[in-house]
Amino acid sequence: MINCAIAGLGRWGRALVEAARNEPRLRIVSAVEPDAGHAESFCAAHGCTLTSMDAVLADPAIDAVLLATPHSLHKDQVIAAAAAGKQVFCEKPLALKRADAAEMFAACRSAGVVLAVGHNRRFWPSMQALRAIVASGELGTVLHVEGHNSNENSQAITQGWRLSPEESPGGGLTGAGLHVLDGFVSLLGPVSQVYARLNAREAGPPPLDTATLTIVFVNGVSGTLATIRATPFYWRVHVFGTKGSAEVLGEVTMVLRKSGEAPATVQYSAVDTLTAELAAFADAVEGIKPFPVLEADVLATLGAFEAALQSMRTGHPVGCHVAYQ
Repeated sequence: MINCAIAGLGRWGRALVEAARNEPRLRIVSAVEPDAGHAESFCAAHGCTLTSMDAVLADPAIDAVLLATPHSLHKDQVIAAAAAGKQVFCEKPLALKRADAAEMFAACRSAGVVLAVGHNRRFWPSMQALRAIVASGELGTVLHVEGHNSNENSQAITQGWRLSPEESPGGGLTGAGLHVLDGFVSLLGPVSQVYARLNAREAGPPPLDTATLTIVFVNGVSGTLATIRATPFYWRVHVFGTKGSAEVLGEVTMVLRKSGEAPATVQYSAVDTLTAELAAFADAVEGIKPFPVLEADVLATLGAFEAALQSMRTGHPVGCHVAYQ
């Protein structure tokens, strides 16, 4: 049994607690939440004790820490958890800067603990199938990828880090677009250059803005990405190759197109992706297999993210840090 503490009991932290109930190797015994009054009834219903981060780190009975806190807190929390010998699961974004993420991974590696980053859409059946198809060569030489993620968060969420320009720069890029960037990197590897634009119609609340990126990957593939915070949820990742294309539309749907054939729509069985990623975390803690979101992928994604933000500020294309191990 892996005894865990969770830090952050907002919407996503609570979803992780619920998901952990479906993974028998994890048991959440403690919670850290500044708004104790808001969390007391939830903790009582889920059998976890409200406490402080210092108490969690000092408790030898706690094996792991799940972080669902704002990313501005992640660096200090991850490094402190590693120093205390705790395994770490941290929700995305791990950081806004590649260098900060690299420092966190180095601290966990030095301490001999896992650092798992919660990119839950890696576990969507449709995205797993897309990675397999691209890797198989079925699409021929991949030439281009397109992606979109809208989530209506600016209309539905009226406070918190997602609406802060400091915590969530680049419009919808931090909260939603980063999922697509991670998906791109998982499919095609690191990015060499980004040209990005943030079109802010109204400051809000709710803010009305669109973020668009033109991307060149190290392997020569081109890409485009768009994200909008104010329109209903939509997900699309479409890979184009010389022998065909594969388009993922949401969690369980893919459309395959090949020359001379009618488009074929494939439907996959839905899974609980939060439980799946927590099961993968448990596998990594137990040494069964590494967490599937690799350090190199996280650093490559954040390198592209940083370049996109710089391009939005300067209006020019920006090269990325391309070290990739």
